[in-house]
Amino acid sequence: MEPAPTSARVPRSVVVVGAGLAGARTASRLRDLGFAGRLTVVGDEPLAPYDRPPLSKHLLDRPQPTWLADDLGIRLSELADEVLLGVAAVGIDAVAHAEHPTYRVAIRAADGTPRTLEADAVVLACGSRPVRPAGWEHALVLHTADDADRLRARLAEASAAGGRRHVVCVGAGWIGAELAGVLTDAGIDVTVVEAAPVPLAAALGEHAGRLTLPWYDERPGLRLVTGARVDAVRPGGVDLGDGTTISAEVVVAAVGARPATAWLDGTLAGLVELGPRGAVVVDEQHRPIDATGQPVAGLEGVRVVGDAALRRSPRHGWVAGGHWDAALTGPETAVRSLLGCLDGPTPDPAPYVFSTQLGHELSMFGVPGADDDVVVRGGDERPGGTGGWTALWFAPEDGRPGRTLTAALAVDRPRDVAAARRLFAGAELPRLDPAVAADPDSRLR
Repeated sequence: MEPAPTSARVPRSVVVVGAGLAGARTASRLRDLGFAGRLTVVGDEPLAPYDRPPLSKHLLDRPQPTWLADDLGIRLSELADEVLLGVAAVGIDAVAHAEHPTYRVAIRAADGTPRTLEADAVVLACGSRPVRPAGWEHALVLHTADDADRLRARLAEASAAGGRRHVVCVGAGWIGAELAGVLTDAGIDVTVVEAAPVPLAAALGEHAGRLTLPWYDERPGLRLVTGARVDAVRPGGVDLGDGTTISAEVVVAAVGARPATAWLDGTLAGLVELGPRGAVVVDEQHRPIDATGQPVAGLEGVRVVGDAALRRSPRHGWVAGGHWDAALTGPETAVRSLLGCLDGPTPDPAPYVFSTQLGHELSMFGVPGADDDVVVRGGDERPGGTGGWTALWFAPEDGRPGRTLTAALAVDRPRDVAAARRLFAGAELPRLDPAVAADPDSRLR
């Protein structure tokens, strides 16, 4: 049985801003941990909470959203006293009281009707927004269920017009590569345009990213263009910086997402620290912190989770949200902190990302450093190499290769996935001998 809240300042009312996975998980854990007060959940999409990874992974074979009520058993209607969907949060203010502050959240319905919610505590789980550069109005994005519907409709229109369909996907990151695999599996030609020299460069760096290049060469109907700048997006394709024009029936922008925190401007934005990409900087308990690293005075009842948070981690430095696992695990700590039942050391979960890319299963743990040494076990590092492999990142020590493992990416190696999960579950970063770890027949331990 879960421990009952013990803090003298346990909130009597909570507003959760965001009805995605992080928001729904927050509502669920509040009730699981004994919160009996008034709970209000606000979501800017009109749909009930759904899982986002299937939007790309199952774009063509699963047109209906994967509802969290079915997938995780989280039903907001049974958890919250009030669920406001299709409603945008537009501001938040702290109201000083003798004992402790309360918070007013300004919201606006789709028809423009304003309303103010007041509560003892607020959890910001407001997610992210896809990046669509200025002038790219003709490019689609894939971030919401509505985006997926629009993309399917455009593909259907292209199919009805006859001929072989061609899609340009700008960006070879997690979503771009997943989408390219799904589309080529359906017989759709895809050109992936990437500004970096290799796919997944932002997440993996050039060394490990280069190991994914053969995947693009091996797949019929798929072309990868790297080191390319997109100058213009037109209804019929894209113009590159070198003067090349690539024609396509559909253009998809998969160039990342940014935390949906712009609505904090003029309210909390003057109190909280924002990271370089717009996330709210928080401590290990998901409390907003100031430039000195201390919790912001007056915001004791505010927590930030999911894509909107940039979390301080004793092991991994600064950890951004942006992935499914962060939205699942972050609310656990945030809610326990809010209710005063965070017993023992504050959890410091290792970041975890999973993806299916061009027929390969990827699982990544930890945060690689820009100066880390990369060791690869298994597979074949040469272009055209085959077989599963695992990339291991080791932090240098005194200018020399070190033994502290900061991150691991396992590709088609389920045993290494299990081993990495165990290694990163400890209180400290694991230490391994890189020479031994490089042997694909050795156990990671």
